[in-house]
Amino acid sequence: MSVYTTLLVERAGAIATVTLNRPQVRNALDLTMRQELVAALDEVEADPQARVLVLTGAGGHFCAGGDVKSMREKRPSPADGRARVEMLNRFIVRLVNFPRPTLAMVEGFAVGAGCNLALACDLVVASESAKFGEVFAKIGLVPDGGGTYLLSRLVGLARAKELIFTADIIDAAQALRLGMINRVVPASELRTATHALAERIASGPPLALRMAKELVNRAASSDLETALNLEAFAQSVASASDDHQEGVAAFFDKRPPRFLGR
Repeated sequence: MSVYTTLLVERAGAIATVTLNRPQVRNALDLTMRQELVAALDEVEADPQARVLVLTGAGGHFCAGGDVKSMREKRPSPADGRARVEMLNRFIVRLVNFPRPTLAMVEGFAVGAGCNLALACDLVVASESAKFGEVFAKIGLVPDGGGTYLLSRLVGLARAKELIFTADIIDAAQALRLGMINRVVPASELRTATHALAERIASGPPLALRMAKELVNRAASSDLETALNLEAFAQSVASASDDHQEGVAAFFDKRPPRFLGR
């Protein structure tokens, strides 16, 4: 894997891990990190051995959002502000549509744009000490990083508006109750639990999971007839695949399948 200034990118078996690596500022997103995140996704996607992506943060925190220090040093023009957000937007779109399952492994703070980085992943596993929040209003900003889109689809409009308007920071247990995240585990078990889930998903059929992810994403903004038509097309591809034949053979042989993504 390549060397980055603000990230650590590594692969162990079928699991690629991208770690936000600015622990001195709780992994706040500066311009370099925004650029490198897109490059890291390109690298992982180009690796045929990587079946699942885990996104996490170094130093006990996931991500504290935008780099507030840089905001204080220079008052941005509207053009500067838009450029910063559009750079992050490129990563969010890539992450939501990434052709492999993605997991956020969250400890400590995941707030502001950092919260939305986690929500842009397919699944979120958090430690009991994790904190989430759409804290933009605290510094006179509106949500970015997909917050208005992602949060409302997970918790509903009323809850999303409350979290955005109040800028409250909530704990992992409340985030789980609201449907923002998938699992909460003790801090000492976070890495083990996340990687166990990632390994389980990585053992599944890559082609079918990629298409299933795309179908679910599209279904959120389409009607039933469109969703059914897309399912029929995807199933025609999946049913003709080697992985389907392997799955059927493994079922009758009473053994775990060995999916190759073909």
